[in-house]
Amino acid sequence: MLQAAATTQAAQSQESAPRGFRKRSRSRVHSLERHLKLNAEQKCDIATRELEELREEIERMKEESDKILDNYKAEMEEADIRFSEVKKAQYEFNRDIVAGAVNTRTNKVIAEKFMRYLEDKLRSRDTLIEKLRLKNSTLKVQKKKLHLQLKQKEEMGEVLHEVDFNQLKIENSQYLEKIDERNQNLLQLKLMAGNVLQVLNTYKKKLHLLTIESDRLRNEISQRNDMLNRIDAETIVGEKDRQDAETVNRKLRQQLSDYRVPDVMDYVKEKANLYTLRKSVNSWERKVEIADMALRTNNKTWKKMTSLAQERTQNPWNAKQLDV
Repeated sequence: MLQAAATTQAAQSQESAPRGFRKRSRSRVHSLERHLKLNAEQKCDIATRELEELREEIERMKEESDKILDNYKAEMEEADIRFSEVKKAQYEFNRDIVAGAVNTRTNKVIAEKFMRYLEDKLRSRDTLIEKLRLKNSTLKVQKKKLHLQLKQKEEMGEVLHEVDFNQLKIENSQYLEKIDERNQNLLQLKLMAGNVLQVLNTYKKKLHLLTIESDRLRNEISQRNDMLNRIDAETIVGEKDRQDAETVNRKLRQQLSDYRVPDVMDYVKEKANLYTLRKSVNSWERKVEIADMALRTNNKTWKKMTSLAQERTQNPWNAKQLDV
């Protein structure tokens, strides 16, 4: 602030000086600025004082605004009460006078009922005034008592002085520092909670992926178990076939071990019989071929004969000519 004031004052002096002395005035301004520069501690003190003044001003304005707001609230409550009372009085007037005190023959309000209504209202208003007067007197008595108690406290030295208020301000500032510290701790805890939440989300994603992998592996294990069961069943069947084959093999081996080679003459006789049988088979095959050829020729002649017989039966004239 002092530096700004010095610079403005130097600028004003520079504007008022002639042109010939501008350089000298500028050098003076720079020298004043060098002399009037504040160090960091002074700037910090000025800033803290301004901050305290701003806080006090904010508190004062807050108290004034709270008082104004309380006054407005009280006025609004009073207006609401008066409005409800006026509405109630209007309803009672319409009920008792406009609708209940009208003569059916003349369609006019009966004066006696109207006067009685007004007297009742005035009497109730007087009773209300008396109640409020008594309440006011009791409040005055309480006020006198409180003044006496305050005076006694002042005489005994129990009244709060400026030192007490300063102590309360110091305690308030200490509590504000503690509140700021707790707010910082709360922010750190919120950051930690955010980091923990991010880590938790990552672990949740990993858990989801692992659950998917676990389901896939579980399905694969079930498929492998089914395959293993089928292989076991096939193994049982193969074992049974192997046992059957072993029994057959044992039988064949037994037969092979029991087999005896025949004599050479028997072998020669069997070969001779086989040769004669093959010759007879060949001769019978030739005979069968010859018989087949004869059968085919006979079938052809039979077909021709049957066709000629059918033509004769159908055209006898042509048959006679053929005979001639």
